[in-house]
Parts: sequence; C-alpha cells; structure tokens
Amino acid sequence: MAKRGNFGAMPGNMNNLMKQAQRMQRQMEEKQAELAEKEWEAQAGGGVVKVKVNSEYQLTDVTIAPEAVDPDDVEMLQDLVMAAVNEALKTMEEEKSEVMNSLAGGLGGLGGGFPF
Repeated sequence: MAKRGNFGAMPGNMNNLMKQAQRMQRQMEEKQAELAEKEWEAQAGGGVVKVKVNSEYQLTDVTIAPEAVDPDDVEMLQDLVMAAVNEALKTMEEEKSEVMNSLAGGLGGLGGGFPF
C-alpha cells in the first residue's frame, strides 16, 4: 500500500511559516513607524510655493516667496498653494503604498492562497 502525505513535516513548516509571518509583521511595524515620522515636500510655480505634509495628511509647513504675492492676482497664489499641497499628498500616498505593497509582496512566500 502506498504511503500518503507526510504529515510529520507539517509542524516544522508551520513553525517556519509563523516565524516568517512574525518577521514580516515586525518589518511592517518598523516601516509604518518610519513613515509616521516622515514629511513630504512639494513645490509649485518653479519653487515660489513650497509645502510639507506628514503621514497624517496634515500640512506642516508653507513657504511662499515674496514674488508669488501679487495683490491683483490672488487666485494664482491660491492655485499654486493648492497644486503644491496636492502634489505633496500624492507623493506621500504613492510612497506609503509602495512600502506596504513591497512588504505584502512577501506574503506569497507564506504558502500562497492569500487573497491579498
């Protein structure tokens, strides 16, 4: 009669799987902590408007060069500020997404079958 399965090897594989999952969780926590401390900067109008945002979607700094201030064209300044803020937020989101996707990419080595 043929021997089926090798269930005796499962506990070792399960231990390796758990160690890998714990390592990935630590890496994800470390990356999240790094991202929480980071600020992203963007500019508009060739650098006359510069902004910084943090991972909490908060605007933390705005720098406006004097030449960007034209009392007769306030709308231009508003547009520059909005463009810079939106670019900083976009950059932050892209980086956060890349970091999390790179970590989640390692889940394939956990045995597959995960929907993410």
